Amino acid sequence: MKLRPCSPPSIPDRNHRPPNEMVRARSLAIQRRCGEIAMSIIQTARVSLRELDLGDAEFILELLNEPGFIRNIGDKGVRTAADARNYILQGPMDSYARNGFGLYAACLRHGALDGSPAGTPIGICGLVKREGLNEPDVGFAFLSRYWSKGYAAESAAAVLAHAREALNLLRIVAITSPDNAQSIAVLEKIGLKFERTIRLVDHSPELKLFRLP
Repeated sequence: MKLRPCSPPSIPDRNHRPPNEMVRARSLAIQRRCGEIAMSIIQTARVSLRELDLGDAEFILELLNEPGFIRNIGDKGVRTAADARNYILQGPMDSYARNGFGLYAACLRHGALDGSPAGTPIGICGLVKREGLNEPDVGFAFLSRYWSKGYAAESAAAVLAHAREALNLLRIVAITSPDNAQSIAVLEKIGLKFERTIRLVDHSPELKLFRLP
């Protein structure tokens, strides 16, 4: 679209803002939900982690339907924004209320090179209390365009520190499929050690169990 020049109006036109102002407004709106303005649970140099809410439905819909998520974690059957809202409500939000922790939205604290503004959600990371495990486990999943940038290890290490220092949880584990080399590398990088192979329930797939030494 070709913009035509115009002289500055005597009364500001709020419906037509310069591109740089629109970018700032978009960034500010996102940050109100995630980042420096919204209250974060955990912060690292590059990432702010905060509770997921129903406004994250579109982000969750995208994340849970990425091929890497389905291949490595599983198909959650989330196909619509309504499904995503139910997932958030019955999963992370329920865990916050029941356990005092859960999976958090991992958001950029600063703009990324691809143009993503500060506050953009790029993944989820946090603690999960699940059937079949006595201890909470650290879990994470990131949009594939943010893989191999260190965000998962940075976020997961901060979650472990928060679990120990703020939640007084000293026994933390992690599980992953045996062929998920990227997740295994992250777990080893943040200090977890492979313990054994387990099944959460009878006839479920085998998983590798990692634990803090």
